[in-house]
Amino acid sequence: MTSPFIDLGLSPALAKVLTGLGYEEPTPIQSQSIPPLLAGHDLLGQAATGTGKTAAFALPLLQRVLAARSTAPGPEALVLVPTRELAIQVAEALHRYGHALGALTLPIYGGAPFARQVQALKRGVHVVVATPGRALDHLRRGTLSLAGVQTVVLDEADEMLDMGFAEDIELILEAAPAGRQTALFSATLPPRIAAIADKHLRAPVRVQIAREKPAGGAQPRVRQTAYVVQRAHKVAALGRVLDLEAPSLAIVFARTRTEVDEVAEKLRGRGFAVEALHGGLSQDQRDRVMKRVRGGGKAGKSGIGSDPGSVDLLVATDVAARGLDVEHLTHVINFNVPASPESYVHRIGRTGRAGRAGVAITLAEPREHRLLRNIEQLTRQKIEVATLPTAMDVRARRLDMTRAALRTALEAGALDGYRVVTEELAGEFDPLDVAAAAVKLAHEALQGPTVASDDEDIPSLPAPRAPGGKDGKAHATPFAGQGAAPPAGRHKTGKPRRGGAMVRLWVSLGRQAGLRPADLVGAIANEAGISAREIGGIEIEDRFSLVEVSDELAEQAVRALRSTSLRGQRVVVRRDAPRDGARSDPAPPRREPDRPGRADRVASPRRPPGHFTSPGSFTSTAALKSAQSVKPSKPVERVKRHKRDKPARPDRA
Repeated sequence: MTSPFIDLGLSPALAKVLTGLGYEEPTPIQSQSIPPLLAGHDLLGQAATGTGKTAAFALPLLQRVLAARSTAPGPEALVLVPTRELAIQVAEALHRYGHALGALTLPIYGGAPFARQVQALKRGVHVVVATPGRALDHLRRGTLSLAGVQTVVLDEADEMLDMGFAEDIELILEAAPAGRQTALFSATLPPRIAAIADKHLRAPVRVQIAREKPAGGAQPRVRQTAYVVQRAHKVAALGRVLDLEAPSLAIVFARTRTEVDEVAEKLRGRGFAVEALHGGLSQDQRDRVMKRVRGGGKAGKSGIGSDPGSVDLLVATDVAARGLDVEHLTHVINFNVPASPESYVHRIGRTGRAGRAGVAITLAEPREHRLLRNIEQLTRQKIEVATLPTAMDVRARRLDMTRAALRTALEAGALDGYRVVTEELAGEFDPLDVAAAAVKLAHEALQGPTVASDDEDIPSLPAPRAPGGKDGKAHATPFAGQGAAPPAGRHKTGKPRRGGAMVRLWVSLGRQAGLRPADLVGAIANEAGISAREIGGIEIEDRFSLVEVSDELAEQAVRALRSTSLRGQRVVVRRDAPRDGARSDPAPPRREPDRPGRADRVASPRRPPGHFTSPGSFTSTAALKSAQSVKPSKPVERVKRHKRDKPARPDRA
């Protein structure tokens, strides 16, 4: 019987590899993307995560590369991805598909030794999978040549733009040969993606895979639930939800690396086997974490019989929202409501992949219910707002799990070796008491000792209701398919921002050093674990830069920028003056000696709130220097004495 992959135009050799890997039928995105890519057409593809997009571009890419060997130096295909984790995953997929056919693949990304990547490029590879920043570094140093590139793929293009890589992508595409084939894949297609497609794709074939709709009466593939919890009780609520759900493996998403470490430590105290993943870890540490996560199964709470090397929880920032494909991942839990609906889509895309069922749970504070409505509007799916399980619900769930384990043991038989103990104890005690004691021991062995905080009183909050009008009646709330209000919490630049005050950070590097907004966004997002959507306006001056972040994330961003390098240089970072204060100096201020009566220096003109956009929107550097050069006025006493001793001249009267 002919393989369905051969019917799509793939070679028998590739089809044989896929059969050996257990592939039986192509997914919809693969069925619609592989034929036009094999025919040499450009392609613009949109599909949700977990639908097989990697194989959709990897298989035709490998076939074209292996069929037409190029004599030009450098790789024959380039795949651009937003994160290190996704670069590793895509490279591993290409290696699985093509190593038996002689295809060589190399991932290049920040955090890995540069010299080692240079050596691998010199030896020669067919496909390079790269993050935009590291690919541009190699291009500038001449260690990566795109002269022989036949195919360029942009994977998760929307996320690359959100992380500030738009300029890098433009430079890379301009450096690639004009006659190349270009494929762009994305979970969402905002106007910025459409603009790139119009500029760099030639008459592309458009492939759009609609979200899977459940059959009538059937549950959706990813069950989406939200619990309304006050912030002070979130960790206790999270532990209770985890006990009730009993996931095989779950990812808990938090906003910042500090929050990741705090949540992970508290969950360890509750007996869970937890690993943390964020931008503050070195690449080796991140690789070790992912190795444990991919190699582990259900560990359960630490107790008798648990495997110390297994992991059942991964607490991570959005650095893990892309590129993770772990087979036994069953649950995605948002410790906070994501700042944007797109982030929510990418997070829950980690579960329910390849036809498997999954669960997405969100812990929402009472003030975040509007964000849930925005998410429903984008996903066209209902998020059930449920009542938080009580301590009694958790205990009943644990007993159910113990009962199921005992039922399995009874059905398996082979209990003769234990009957002598039960018969001996039954002569001294009531047989029901003997059985209850055995159940107690089995329950503690399976579930671990009861944590005292499991009984913590968590206030029950009602589900959020639509705001009422003057008549006191609740108005209908717009959900999916209705005319909902635009997402709340957005400022003039179009980025979601936190409810708290925004502050500016002064960075001692600017345009003269080649610094770009993407450098600052990438450093803060990757090293501080802060989403690119949490970063406000960026100002690049000649010798310094200003970047706007939420006040609650400012210290975290300062520490991250101080611990990394920008454009190969260490930088000085500090908080800038308040928004309504004077313009900050282009260098850290010098401490002046105290002088009685010393007047203040002239301050720069104030800037209206929200005017924090493109370079040049602040007072110019020349004007700033002019203001700084104004000499202080003379002491007041000397002026008075001068007026008393000498009469005023007629021309100064």
